[in-house]
Amino acid sequence: MLFSILLLIHFIAFVIYVGYLALLWPVKGKGPRSKAGFILGMIILLTGILMVMMIYPNVNYYKVVPKTGAFLVVAGINMYFEKKELTTMAYYSLIGLTLMAGCIAIFH
Repeated sequence: MLFSILLLIHFIAFVIYVGYLALLWPVKGKGPRSKAGFILGMIILLTGILMVMMIYPNVNYYKVVPKTGAFLVVAGINMYFEKKELTTMAYYSLIGLTLMAGCIAIFH
């Protein structure tokens, strides 16, 4: 039951984060930003880590390691550009890494 709740929170945070990036699409991240990206990234990381802890040792490392690495980079980009506007390259990196992590999660 707890695992399902964590998975739901993880999924909702992911969808909201993709929506947040989509809202920045017209200006490619050049507009006003909030801390929402960083907060959602941390929720995704923490729920992912908690889910892995719950199913250890039956962990699919081939999926978990790349996804965690991608979201660590996403969190790093959000921290680096916290007070600045995103560059176009950083914006596309955020979108690419986020969608890559989502694809890793759904494909077997």
